[in-house]
Amino acid sequence: GQQDPLVAMLNQQDANQISRQLHYYSYIARARSDTIQSLQKNLVQLQNITQRTQEKNTELARIKEEQANQKKQLLAEQETKKKVLANIAQKIAGHRKEISRLQQDEKRLTRLVEQLAKITAKLAKVPAQSKQSTQPKQVNNRVPDATLSNSAFQQLKGKMHLPITGELSNRFGTPREEGGSSWKGLFIRANSGQPVKVVASGRVVFADWLRGFGNLIIIDHDNNYMSLYGNNESIYKHVGDTVKAGDNIAAVGNSGGNPHAGLYFELRHQSKPFDPLTWTK
Repeated sequence: GQQDPLVAMLNQQDANQISRQLHYYSYIARARSDTIQSLQKNLVQLQNITQRTQEKNTELARIKEEQANQKKQLLAEQETKKKVLANIAQKIAGHRKEISRLQQDEKRLTRLVEQLAKITAKLAKVPAQSKQSTQPKQVNNRVPDATLSNSAFQQLKGKMHLPITGELSNRFGTPREEGGSSWKGLFIRANSGQPVKVVASGRVVFADWLRGFGNLIIIDHDNNYMSLYGNNESIYKHVGDTVKAGDNIAAVGNSGGNPHAGLYFELRHQSKPFDPLTWTK
């Protein structure tokens, strides 16, 4: 379609044929132009589809990440639920033990009431003069000091002083008021905060709260001798500390559940308790 008409005449070509060919060429050109425009539109659509695909892939990746986080959170919640259930089961078991303990306490109380009823019946038959006879109170007035700090424990028999001053309300071997076993040591009533002194030199092997004994401290004096100090308001020493006779190791209290402030004191040899009053001066 770019040929010059003069060149066509000089080449002795038929003008009608050339005109027809040019007309056909115009159809081809328009068809080619339409095809190019269609391809351009398809390319734009393809670009749009590619962009939307990338956006969808990004969204899918985000959803996948959210699902992974939700799965992780769900697993964590399941683990927490397991722990909660285990804790609840443990509390239920503890409540069952507590119920059993309360039932035992109730039986003990029943036995105590029966014993008191029998004692009351016997006292009703005792003459009035014998009712008035009471055992005199024992009071300790001296406490340990450093004079015996270098002596071996087995050499202190007959020379030892009790850890605090006060009234001996319970003695070794006497039956407990609540029934059951007898006292394995002494209970000395005293004011709260009064210093507790160690009876002999040794090393602290226990210093913590123990059920039934409150804040308890135990001293090892070698040769299988130990002294125990319970019901304390506070403890001044730690496990491993070395102490000398007369040192302050605790303060009097009632952390063991006793209604009265005081010190629970035991002496043991080879883990067996013996009467501390047989060793005191």
